[in-house]
Amino acid sequence: MGKRETLNKTNSVRFVGRWIMYPFREGSFAPRNCWYVAAFSTEITEKPLARTILGLPVALYRKADGEAVAVGGRCPHRNFPLGKSTVNGDDIVCGYHGIAFGPDGRCTHIPSQKVVPGTYKIPTYPLVEHGIWLWIWMGDPEKADPSLLPDLEEIGFYTEGTKAEPIFFNEVKCRYQLLNDNLLDLTHLAFLHGTSIGVLENATVPEVVTQDANVLRSRRHIVGAPATPHIQKRFGYTGAVDQVVGMDFYLPSFHAGFSNHIYAADHPELAGEPIQRGLVFHAITPATRTTSYYFFAIATIGEQANVENAKKSLGPVIEEDIFASEEIEKMIELVGGNPTELMIKTDRNAVLGRRMLQAMMDEETEAAKVPA
Repeated sequence: MGKRETLNKTNSVRFVGRWIMYPFREGSFAPRNCWYVAAFSTEITEKPLARTILGLPVALYRKADGEAVAVGGRCPHRNFPLGKSTVNGDDIVCGYHGIAFGPDGRCTHIPSQKVVPGTYKIPTYPLVEHGIWLWIWMGDPEKADPSLLPDLEEIGFYTEGTKAEPIFFNEVKCRYQLLNDNLLDLTHLAFLHGTSIGVLENATVPEVVTQDANVLRSRRHIVGAPATPHIQKRFGYTGAVDQVVGMDFYLPSFHAGFSNHIYAADHPELAGEPIQRGLVFHAITPATRTTSYYFFAIATIGEQANVENAKKSLGPVIEEDIFASEEIEKMIELVGGNPTELMIKTDRNAVLGRRMLQAMMDEETEAAKVPA
């Protein structure tokens, strides 16, 4: 059948050996008219940084006044990556033949000729510095509304006594929705992270799920459970603990979570007192159809705030999540790209998340059909 092959049983489509349907409908990949994290703010300097976002090359850099900008990452002359070039003043200069482009995308200089054609330009993308992140809009720039960004107050970014810090950036060899699914079903804490931050009650205690227009929230109240291995090791406490665990999914791929550990009611002296409180922020950005960027940050509270401790204790946890997601990607490739899933009760949150994302993509598809 050549490069395009159709399967009768699944009605899915295969392009050059790569399935593109799972877990969305045929032709769906990721919403475009929305904000994605392109980088931590601290990553971007006057030296260009190359990223691939929604399958497109992007170059990120700061102008002379410190403002961060995002432009197309491919020089239209000979396809050299602008993200691996240089910056001169406010212009990004191709490292191959010295052709320069301004932050508005227009070509400003071609060393080998005097005339610069007005049509010689590269794409530009809206970029907003919000919190500790730089957010990019890959869709219609006229629809790039900063009010659609997650509210920093709402996600706990400004919680008294906290300081948000970037912790990890990872390039992950799996489609972005596998990482979203991982964060939308926290029952895996009991097993994948059972030697660190999880206890069996993370899987057995029901969660409460609520849905807003573009936010999906889950809460799990765990009473009188054993302390997690992490709590036992760090605080030397092996008694009963109450936990409140929550995760808010801001479409298309930002997760703000919290985990509060409290001395259980039967503690003779400290009942109801906090043991550990923490905020975590996960940003998942689609790079290609089967690769993703994973930005992980924390905002620990009070004396517990220590970036190096967080890296040491949470590094293995993030590595476990990445391992699981990449292994699932390998399995999808092995079994044919559109595997059957036998859903169980705890999949409700992840399924809702998928449906909300599919609705966003369907809306964009329908809007594209309407004549301007």
